[in-house]
Amino acid sequence: MSVSQTILSLVSALNPTYVDLQNESHHHAHHFEGKESHFKLTIVSDDFMGKMLVARHRMVYALVDELLIANGGTLHALAIHAYTPDEWAKQKVAPDSPNCAGQNH
Repeated sequence: MSVSQTILSLVSALNPTYVDLQNESHHHAHHFEGKESHFKLTIVSDDFMGKMLVARHRMVYALVDELLIANGGTLHALAIHAYTPDEWAKQKVAPDSPNCAGQNH
């Protein structure tokens, strides 16, 4: 299973009403074709209701922990945009990721 498929499978535990996962590895220096190391995750879930942003991020990171480089995986960076359904109804789009140092988009 690819890293992206694994991430999607793991975050399904949050019962998302919307999820978008973008592989942004090609925007980073030292990228090799097919590498899956940098992702942007937009996720909407009722499970985030009443939780501060840091708590939402911790929930996601707890699910993907095994994939992180620090834990022997290949996931170097995961930009998380976690919303409740009400927040997403107002937002409807996650912010763009910043340019990586050493690489132009």
